[in-house]
Amino acid sequence: MDIEDIRDGVLNILKELHEDIDFEAEEKMVDDKILDSFDLVTLVTELGDAFDIEITAKDFVAENFNSVDALSEMIERLMDE
Repeated sequence: MDIEDIRDGVLNILKELHEDIDFEAEEKMVDDKILDSFDLVTLVTELGDAFDIEITAKDFVAENFNSVDALSEMIERLMDE
């Protein structure tokens, strides 16, 4: 799976959470409180299931969740581990 496939999967999951938000334009989804704590817990579960990865406490930082690109890069890294 390449980074574009990962990115598309991330976008689909985010759109299921909030179809009214343009996630591709957002660069600070956590810092600007676009995603709340419930969204983040749901997102971690959905991403884990979709990409067969485990997002641990060390990965659960705002920088990894602020944008679609940051999420995609984290997932790619976790898939390679």
